[in-house]
Amino acid sequence: MKAVNKVDGRAFPLGLKNVDTDVIIPAHYLKTISRIGLGKGAFETIRAQPGNVFDDPEYAGAPIIIAGDNFGCGSSREHAAWALNDMGVEAVIAPSFSDIFSGNAFKNGIVTVVLPQEAVDRLLEVAKTDPIHIDLENKVVTTPYQDRFAFEIDDFRRNCLMNGLDEIGLTLANADRISAHERTLAQSQPWLVPVAA
Repeated sequence: MKAVNKVDGRAFPLGLKNVDTDVIIPAHYLKTISRIGLGKGAFETIRAQPGNVFDDPEYAGAPIIIAGDNFGCGSSREHAAWALNDMGVEAVIAPSFSDIFSGNAFKNGIVTVVLPQEAVDRLLEVAKTDPIHIDLENKVVTTPYQDRFAFEIDDFRRNCLMNGLDEIGLTLANADRISAHERTLAQSQPWLVPVAA
């Protein structure tokens, strides 16, 4: 997983409430186990509407989405996080997230920032013309207009995101301790050690 310390750039001013995982990536894209290529199907129903923000060249390559309450509700499909990753999204700002989506986003290196509705409304306005800056180390979202919105994030998740540690990375970080435990176990309880054939 790529380390994320800061996310800078334009933001898609989506603002919609209750965007469920079927809107993020429709069910007919779930036949794949690959994380690659899902971005083309992301927000398909919204992209079908003329003048949508996802196809507006003004926001091309934007690494941030600003959404409404309860972003990522619905089914627990991890493909939603994969689709966001594939379209280059590194962070989503919203007043609230579905717990399952928030967990899937975290496990895929996407920062979920919870801010009050007033702050989200302000960021939706700024996003129409200017970039937004998310500083994970200092837990703050800023704009070129001196807006400064502090946010909370679980320290464990913050550490993992900033150091690019997924579940495998966390395990590998303890490889020496795991090996030492296995050696100790082999000496104290040799009957647990498999015998080579």
